[in-house]
Amino acid sequence: MEQIKYIFYLILFFVFSSPEFLSGQKIWKLEDCIQYAFDNNLTIKQQVNATEYNSNILKQSKIDLAPNLNAGSSYGVSWGRALDQTTYEFTDNQRIMSMNMNASSSVTLFSGLQQLNTIRQNEFNLMASLQDLERYKNDIALAIAAAYLQILFNTELLGIAQSQLEITQLQVERTQKLVDAGSLARGSLLEIQALAASEELNVINARNLLDISYLNLTQILDLDSVGDFDIEIPEFGDIAAEDILLSINSVFNEAVTIMPQIKSAEYQLSGSEKGLNIARGARYPSLNLSTSYSTGYSDIRERYNPATNEMEPYPFPDQIQDNRSTTLSLGLRVPIFNGWMVNTNISNAKLIVMNSRLMLETERNNLYKEIQQAYADVIAAQKKYIATQQALVSMEESFMYTEQRFEVGLVNAVDYNAEKNRLTATQSDLLQAKYDYIFKMKILDFYRGLPLSLNEI
Repeated sequence: MEQIKYIFYLILFFVFSSPEFLSGQKIWKLEDCIQYAFDNNLTIKQQVNATEYNSNILKQSKIDLAPNLNAGSSYGVSWGRALDQTTYEFTDNQRIMSMNMNASSSVTLFSGLQQLNTIRQNEFNLMASLQDLERYKNDIALAIAAAYLQILFNTELLGIAQSQLEITQLQVERTQKLVDAGSLARGSLLEIQALAASEELNVINARNLLDISYLNLTQILDLDSVGDFDIEIPEFGDIAAEDILLSINSVFNEAVTIMPQIKSAEYQLSGSEKGLNIARGARYPSLNLSTSYSTGYSDIRERYNPATNEMEPYPFPDQIQDNRSTTLSLGLRVPIFNGWMVNTNISNAKLIVMNSRLMLETERNNLYKEIQQAYADVIAAQKKYIATQQALVSMEESFMYTEQRFEVGLVNAVDYNAEKNRLTATQSDLLQAKYDYIFKMKILDFYRGLPLSLNEI
């Protein structure tokens, strides 16, 4: 029993000491943001509805292959000269109450394969709609990744500003002691205090940029508030340690088989080709099979009774039974001339096919250009990142030397401030190059079908 209590308390300790529990809010990963957008984004919901609409059209085109069935009934009262529908005889100056009931059914046996081609066309339209949905998701995912990385960039930028402020505040304290001891003029203290004030403003500006980047991401996610929103800060290693072994053609060959814009254009082309077959099918004869059943009742109708040798009323059930009529017909329709409509429709369908081919080729060209640009961006971003890393190493050594000279009074506050600003600018450039490279590399991986994730860089 004591062991069970111990395990229970241990579980409670780990649960209640977790960062999310202590902070009282959820920590959002990049994957969480993307999935939330997929579930709640209004544009994606609209495309889901469009996909469901195309699905309904496909279902209906399949159901249209089945025979139709309709039934009807009518009740009427006639005065004066009227036609008795049960006997097809006219009566004069007599009121007639009559009822007719009917049922009919028909089915198309052949119509130039138009119905089957319509089903195939609707299938391609549905598949194109599904790929359009994936394209919307991809666009949203890339926008979220860019906004997410902007938050990470501004977070580190704020850290740099705070770090520089802390260094300057230490120099303020040291300079204050030297001024109090009479080793430095009071002007040196005023200069370093002015630098600290400027860097406090830099911290405020960096925090404002971070708040704006959070606001941007929450707006993309359509969240109501920014207050409880916080993201996970991943740990990035040496992101540019290895050369990029990919080539433009290898990435394109992968992308052209998986990118939804290409698949959608291919399905639209296939659908337009089926549309051309539908238009051509109108040149063929159509064959229909139909059947109908009808019966009726009239209150003035009488029947002869051999037993009494007299006419007597004709009961309703007997009339319904005796007035039954069933027909079965086979109809053939041969198109000969219909205002040139068939030829016009075929010509228009051919134009749609041509445009669909051009659209597919345009999408392929655009994809290749996008990959070319993405590849060039990755190479440039990697080179910039590596060069900025090397520049930062040199700048840090230079600043360390300047700081040592400043501490012994060999460098004034103006020169110290200038060197410190160059160091801060180089640190900011490295941050920008780092996240620019990460984002550009993620875009290139995205074209290869890899999921957007910051777990592996």
